[in-house]
Amino acid sequence: MKKFNYSLVTALIVMFSLNASAQTETKLGGFLAYGTEIENLGIGANAEFPIMEKLTISPAFIFYLPKDESGIKINWFEVNANANYYFLAEDNLDIYGIAGLNYSSVKVKYDGSYGFGDFSASDGRFGLNIGGGANFNLNGSITPFAELKYVIIDEGQLVIAGGVKFNI
Repeated sequence: MKKFNYSLVTALIVMFSLNASAQTETKLGGFLAYGTEIENLGIGANAEFPIMEKLTISPAFIFYLPKDESGIKINWFEVNANANYYFLAEDNLDIYGIAGLNYSSVKVKYDGSYGFGDFSASDGRFGLNIGGGANFNLNGSITPFAELKYVIIDEGQLVIAGGVKFNI
């Protein structure tokens, strides 16, 4: 774990020391995501608010499509409060690091099949996000993007996302 922490700190220092252009526009977007722990597709919305040169605050919400496995229904959503640091900006590509907080909520409901009676439970957990992303600048008001983040929570979850952001 110490090696991981040292690697993380080194990566963050390198990110903050590289040169990038300022991100000056507020953006709203939508995306599709896949979570490796729930093993399902999610639909999400996000925003980006510049707070200083190279740094944006990026809240996001992901609702994973409900699952039904052998009479057990699973509903999962997550709320994220991330900071995106832009460490590489070129004409058609902006690359950023992601760090932030995560809240994940899972609700499980058993419909009483097989004579065991009904059962439901829910749980919410806080975790941390770490990852990266890229904006693909097409010189318009729509910016396609892709992100890869790891949610540090219980067993953890890798989330792969892609969508578009609209300049407002």
